[in-house]
Amino acid sequence: MIIARAPFRVSFVGGGSDLPAFCDRRPGAVLSATIDKAMYLTLHPYFDRTKTHLRYSRTELVDATAEIEHPIFREALKLVGIEGGIEVSSTADVPSGTGLGSSSSFTVGLLHVLAAYQGRYVSREYLGATASHLEIDVLGEPIGRQDQYAAAFGGMNVIEFHEGGRVVVEPVTISRDVIRALEERLLMFYTGDQRDTRSVLADQSEAVASDGEKFEATARMVDLVYEMRDALHAGELGVFGDLLHRNWQLKRSLSNQVSNPEVDATYEAARAAGASGGKLLGAGGGGFLLLYAEPYRHEAVRRALSGLAEFPLAFDRSGSSIIYTDGTDADGDGGFVG
Repeated sequence: MIIARAPFRVSFVGGGSDLPAFCDRRPGAVLSATIDKAMYLTLHPYFDRTKTHLRYSRTELVDATAEIEHPIFREALKLVGIEGGIEVSSTADVPSGTGLGSSSSFTVGLLHVLAAYQGRYVSREYLGATASHLEIDVLGEPIGRQDQYAAAFGGMNVIEFHEGGRVVVEPVTISRDVIRALEERLLMFYTGDQRDTRSVLADQSEAVASDGEKFEATARMVDLVYEMRDALHAGELGVFGDLLHRNWQLKRSLSNQVSNPEVDATYEAARAAGASGGKLLGAGGGGFLLLYAEPYRHEAVRRALSGLAEFPLAFDRSGSSIIYTDGTDADGDGGFVG
């Protein structure tokens, strides 16, 4: 048995600049961090070597890879050349469609556990690039590359996106005291909505490609990435909430699918209670609402959002890793040595 763990992420600023409609014309960037919630992929040899058994929200038992209905499972197995004899199941700490990059974490973790099964070492760059290729080029998803690279590398990073799909990952190196202080000032609430990321991103891509003002709004979001990075390096958390707020206002201007009246009312209630800024995580439209507030304001914010479930947030530096293999410790450093 082999188990891979691929973390989820929260994206602070720059989201959407990884879409080709923007980064094929001008470099994009996001600042994001992985958290202590993840996707788990478990692989076990299947007793019938002619079949593939898959367990996710459904169960599939097939005679050939081409018969698999789940597109990521099917294309990943085709990509690595596995044809039968395995059982793979997925488990997640958080449901999909909530803005934490779960779909790409699934893809990264699946590629990792399949490589481990084949006894292949794979780098973090391989996992990010191959997961992006599978989702974008093979399956034609209207998404960018930030989630795949965040899950593969782990930690807090500025991730830059360049023409032709080139990606550069720059770790944000800050002290544990600053990390702890930031964790103490962030709150997350579940809005209760799960949304179709594809439709939101497709609408946003079309708008950025055809509307000069929306393209420039995305460019300003990229500028905020470097402002936030520099503030974190300097330990100046006082501007963090303001940068989140400015980013959210710009992102809301890109598409009417990014927010809705209920989310807007919730966000304004949080601001009135003392949150200096925040945003919906992911493409928008629903999922988790991230807020920044000084600790003495937290109870007031919680009261203002008493109808929503709070979600504990803690950062995690681990990228995708093999956490178990037949009772033997794995290397945990981006691959598996067979």
